[in-house]
Amino acid sequence: MEIILTTAEIRAILQGCQQTLRLVQSTTEYRLIQSSPYFSTSNDVVLNDAVDTLFEVIGAIEDMQQIEVSSGTRN
Repeated sequence: MEIILTTAEIRAILQGCQQTLRLVQSTTEYRLIQSSPYFSTSNDVVLNDAVDTLFEVIGAIEDMQQIEVSSGTRN
């Protein structure tokens, strides 16, 4: 079963994920978890890295859409 999403839907989902992660990141409980000496990830990644990555992906999608609109190649 293939899920078909529009570019706008993909962008909205990613923005929702970004907002959800920001919400989690702002909680006292998460800050306590992240500051624990036992909290460790294999690449020293933290939740903020995921938020930043989503920001970049969303920006790239928006840039692509602008280029498509200005070049007249948008379907």
